[in-house]
Amino acid sequence: MSRIGKLPVALPAGVTVTFENGLLTVKGSKGTLTQKVVGDINIKVAEVEKEHGGKVVEALVEKTSNAVGTDAKHGLYRALLHNMVVGVTEGYTKSLKVNGVGWKVQKQGNKLVLNVGFSHPVEFAEPAGITLACPGPNEITVTGIDKVLVGQTAADIRTIRIPEPYHGYGIAYKDEVIERKEGKTGGKGKK
Repeated sequence: MSRIGKLPVALPAGVTVTFENGLLTVKGSKGTLTQKVVGDINIKVAEVEKEHGGKVVEALVEKTSNAVGTDAKHGLYRALLHNMVVGVTEGYTKSLKVNGVGWKVQKQGNKLVLNVGFSHPVEFAEPAGITLACPGPNEITVTGIDKVLVGQTAADIRTIRIPEPYHGYGIAYKDEVIERKEGKTGGKGKK
């Protein structure tokens, strides 16, 4: 049995979870997310009494058979359900920093315009469900309710100019550490 899969997901007030015909839907204050569920998995929502006397609404992911691969899906769908609940209540944010001489980034309408050392500015369109912001000339913030979409959008922006190890120029995650390499040390006069 999956250790992660058997943990219940607490549902905050204002969050509703429905599971019908293999489609999981989570609604909250920030929006609605859906996820297709395949395999022998069932999701139940119940109100549970706690030891201290209060009641809590929880969603529980259950296996309906012991078929091969069901344990992995059990944990997977529990984790996806948890990510969806956090997304519709709090949302997700990824921050990027732009490092380079004369490099800057700015938001124009629904596009992000990046001047990152190319002969032309690079335009990055804002995907549906994602909000891009530039709190500073060298900072990018990606926010949204879908954890996967936020992470993929941040990764797509990062691939425009991947950080290089010699000078550290590039677009990196805010908490990313770039291992620096020493440049060439060959001097004049050596034979």
